[in-house]
Amino acid sequence: MTISPTPRSRALLSGTAALLLLLGGCARQAADAVSSAPDTPGFLLGLWHGFIFPVAWILSLFLDNVAIYAVPNSGGWYDFGYFLGIVVFGVG
Repeated sequence: MTISPTPRSRALLSGTAALLLLLGGCARQAADAVSSAPDTPGFLLGLWHGFIFPVAWILSLFLDNVAIYAVPNSGGWYDFGYFLGIVVFGVG
């Protein structure tokens, strides 16, 4: 005996899949946002930026020259440091 999905569950599944595909199309890092220059922020600055994220976010609401994420950065290592800074050392 097989259980067939109802039309409502099919529509919900299709809508969820479409939404995930739509949002997945936005999850791209621009090629000019990753740099290999020696002075590009890397893991340690990512760690620091993640740690100070709560304060930087509040300041960024009122000041135009404060950013919560460095662009361009070194890519994956900066992101990993940023993640650790937020989760482990920051607001985690």
